[in-house]
Amino acid sequence: MLDQLLAHPDVFEESEIRGTFGFMAFHGGGLEEATDVIAKQAAAMTGSSYYGIQQPADLKWHIPSHRIDPQHSVVLDHFLNHVDTVITIHGFGRQGFFTSLLLGGRNRPLARHVGHHLRMALPAYRIIDDLEHIPTDLAGQHELNPVNRVRQQGVQIELPPRVRGASPLWWDWEGPHLTPHTQSLINGLAQAVSSWSPIGDATEQAE
Repeated sequence: MLDQLLAHPDVFEESEIRGTFGFMAFHGGGLEEATDVIAKQAAAMTGSSYYGIQQPADLKWHIPSHRIDPQHSVVLDHFLNHVDTVITIHGFGRQGFFTSLLLGGRNRPLARHVGHHLRMALPAYRIIDDLEHIPTDLAGQHELNPVNRVRQQGVQIELPPRVRGASPLWWDWEGPHLTPHTQSLINGLAQAVSSWSPIGDATEQAE
């Protein structure tokens, strides 16, 4: 399915190779609004690599994460072979979670570390990094999910509309900059990545 999506004339695939930490947003553009912007800016601020797919607003072609297969994209395959740790940025909307950020993926020490920094950056939101409290279909645990394909695996972050600037709260926001919540999110991600080391206890890193 990925090769069919990428063959669409209005779908744009992008990769920026820098450090071995990576950010991804393969449901970007008009599908999960602002996820590509968030991932790309956080990557640039931290010298991380970036991979994204942007769709036009009228397409809405959702491919499940575990079917985002690098066999169908040379660009994606190169990215996944270059990075060893990754954060994937997604958007979701679900009753009871409109002010919640969900931190899934298989690198749980990194999830707790990122969660610590996001709590400081976004005190008005609930940051959930305990898998027991994340809906199974949003937890990013499938082995074929790109967040788990890299050497040290990573964290899948599900963002509600409000923190992406895509809720009624921001309908009168004129910009040109990102909404304050979105910018605080990016800053929190950048601080988490800049202070992350895979060596040592994640609790010590968060202190």
